[in-house]
Amino acid sequence: VQLQASGGGSVQAGDSRRLSCVASGRAFNHYTVAWFRQAPGKEHEFAAASSYGVGTTYYAESMKGRFIISRDNTKNTVYLQMNNLQPEDTAVYYCAAASVLNDNYVYTERYYNFWGQGTLVTVSS
Repeated sequence: VQLQASGGGSVQAGDSRRLSCVASGRAFNHYTVAWFRQAPGKEHEFAAASSYGVGTTYYAESMKGRFIISRDNTKNTVYLQMNNLQPEDTAVYYCAAASVLNDNYVYTERYYNFWGQGTLVTVSS
């Protein structure tokens, strides 16, 4: 499967932004899809995931209540709605996918074998 992330840009603190990740291929509902981010000088950080099948959602603690992940399997698309953005949210955001991934592993990037190209979100104060 190939992933295409989009929706990044420059925003002010407190603004919202929605990222999209469109996947090619079939059986999109068989894939767990996650968003990771990488801030300047830092390692990849898990943000949110939507599991295959029923689409159970998972969030990093720092993003709970501000970020919402959703998916539309008819459009092969996963969204990340980001609210009340802060300068520390500045990062390149990547979507990633894994087929039939055990929910115990959704937080761990090494289990994802398909990655999009990333989209940059810059939040200024």
